[in-house]
Amino acid sequence: MARFDIAEPDLRKYRPEVPRPDDFEAFWTSSISEARAVDRPAERHPFDAGLALVDVADVTFPGFAGDPVRAWLVMPRHRPDPLPAVVEFVGYGRGRGLPHERLHWPAAGFAQLIVDTRGQGSTWGAGGETPDPHGSGPAAAGFLTRGILDPETYYYRRVFVDAVRAVDAVRGFDDVDPARVAVTGNSQGGAIAIAAAGLGDGLVGALPTAPILCDLPRAVGLTDADPHAEITRYLSVHRTRTAQVMQTLSYFDGVNFARRAGSPALFGSGHMDTISPPSTVYAAANWWRGGAEVVAYPWNGHEGGEGAHWVAQAAWLRHTLSAAPAAADSRINA
Repeated sequence: MARFDIAEPDLRKYRPEVPRPDDFEAFWTSSISEARAVDRPAERHPFDAGLALVDVADVTFPGFAGDPVRAWLVMPRHRPDPLPAVVEFVGYGRGRGLPHERLHWPAAGFAQLIVDTRGQGSTWGAGGETPDPHGSGPAAAGFLTRGILDPETYYYRRVFVDAVRAVDAVRGFDDVDPARVAVTGNSQGGAIAIAAAGLGDGLVGALPTAPILCDLPRAVGLTDADPHAEITRYLSVHRTRTAQVMQTLSYFDGVNFARRAGSPALFGSGHMDTISPPSTVYAAANWWRGGAEVVAYPWNGHEGGEGAHWVAQAAWLRHTLSAAPAAADSRINA
C-alpha cells in the first residue's frame, strides 16, 4: 500500500465540479415524500441482549415504499430523558449485527440506533435482518450496479430513503431529543450518513469516515478496489452505457448531498485508502454547506483512525452539542 492520490496541501482545497442533475431536488423530494406518506410508526420491542448496563430494543421502521427496516436501539440503562442520539449506518456487506458489538456511543451517554442496510448482512459480521424486495436489471456482483441504468430503480435510492426514515424513526421516541440527533458511519455507512445529512433536516451533526460514493467521476476507474470496481467491471461489459450510468450516479454522489447539508460535519480519511481515495473524501468535505473538518490519518488506509478516530468523534460531538444550536434546516420536510 502506498500513497497514490493528491498531496495533502492540495486535498484541502480540492473542490471538483461534480455533475448535478437539473431535477436533483425534485427527484429526492418526491422520493422522500412518497416514503413519508406511509404513516406507520416505528415498532420498538425490548430485547434481552444479556447486558446489564444498557437497554436494547429491536426496532422496525418503514423505509422506502413502506418496506420494513430493522435496527437496534441501544441506550444507557440509567439515564436522564431525553437523550441525544447517534444514528449509525454500517459498512458494505454488513448488517446491524448483534447489540453488544457496538456499545461505545451508549457508554458515552448517547442513544444509538444501529441500522440494517436492506439486502445486505451476509458478507461479514453477525448478519442482517432486512430484505430488499425490489428487483433490478442486469448487474455486476455486489450492490453498486443494481438498477444502475435509471435513478428510479437504482439500489441506493432505496437505501438513502431508508436512512432519512431512520432519522425520522429515532426522533419519534419519547426518550430521544429530536433536536439532538447526529448521523455516522464508515465506508458505505459514511456514504449513507452523508445522504441522510444532505436529505434530512435539523441534524446536529454528521460524522462520516472514509465514505464511498463521493466524487464518482473520479472514484470510478481511479481505484481497482471494490466496491467502486463493480462499476468498472459493469462498464467493461456494457461498453455503450457509460453516459447513462454516470447520469444515474450523479443523483447519488456524496458531493451533491454535501452541497446541501446544513449541519456541521467531522470526516475521517486515511491518506493511503485505496477503497475511498482521499481526494473523493475531501471533495465531499470541501463542498459541505454547513462546514466540515477532516481528521487525516496519513499512514492509514481504509481502516482510518479506528478507535482513535472515535475519540475524536466523541469529543467533536460533545463540543457541537454544547454550542448554541443553529437554526433548523428545513429543506425537505415531512
